[in-house]
Amino acid sequence: MINIENLTKRFGERIAVAGIDMEIKSGEIFGLLGPNGAGKTTTVRILTLLSRKNSGTVKICGYDIEKDTEKIKELIGVVPQHMSLDQDLTGRENLILQARLHHLKNKAVTEQRIDEILEFVELKDRADDKSRRYSGGMKRRLMIGMALLHQPKILFLDEPTVGLDPQVRRKMWDLIRKMNEDGMTVLLTTHYIEEADQLCKRVAIMNKGRLVAIDKPEKLKEKVGRIVVEHMEADGMTNKFFDDREQAASYVTVLKTNAIVREANLEDVFIELTGRRVNDQ
Repeated sequence: MINIENLTKRFGERIAVAGIDMEIKSGEIFGLLGPNGAGKTTTVRILTLLSRKNSGTVKICGYDIEKDTEKIKELIGVVPQHMSLDQDLTGRENLILQARLHHLKNKAVTEQRIDEILEFVELKDRADDKSRRYSGGMKRRLMIGMALLHQPKILFLDEPTVGLDPQVRRKMWDLIRKMNEDGMTVLLTTHYIEEADQLCKRVAIMNKGRLVAIDKPEKLKEKVGRIVVEHMEADGMTNKFFDDREQAASYVTVLKTNAIVREANLEDVFIELTGRRVNDQ
């Protein structure tokens, strides 16, 4: 669905994306992880035609991002991190405006599609309210609906649940899963490790512009060790990884400090691979 070869992007002397290779398969939810400044947002901006690459090859559904921009615009939907609604318009009016931007000219078909979208994102009962009156979660759902209006094959979600409370975030997860079950390929960036763990079939971890790992979440955890023992040493808290709980329990018995034994997560993988935390600046 998306093929990236030797993608590079520079801003003056700074290399934001340093020759990455990546393939995103049709029908998967793919997560792009990394701390601030890792290069993930720059990569997504290139894939969504908002920024130009310096070198490398990027193809979406076989189309080149520099030669076939109009065709690619038909194939992708984009939900940015920051709100892009006209809050003086109702939910329905925002969708009508989006339809015009995509040159959807058949009025009857477009009206039916808007009704379908409102139903899908569970906003039909609030469709004629000003979007400024929507909660954060409702605004996010409307933005997703706007991105889906022209029936794209690939949806890009940049930090789709940032700032939402845990209950609303999980409702968003359900919506993303539903889109994927209906055949949508989804690429998301997120700082929420649990989100990537719950949703993504595969994840790529970026650090300082480079791709440091790409695989299924479970496979990445296996590479560092499935069980973690957290305990205090002279220079602070440390993690030790083991293949199973029996090995971890044996290690704990010889420690002179209290320890926590738990399952490894993607943040553990990230720290082991890069030495940085996901939210590091």
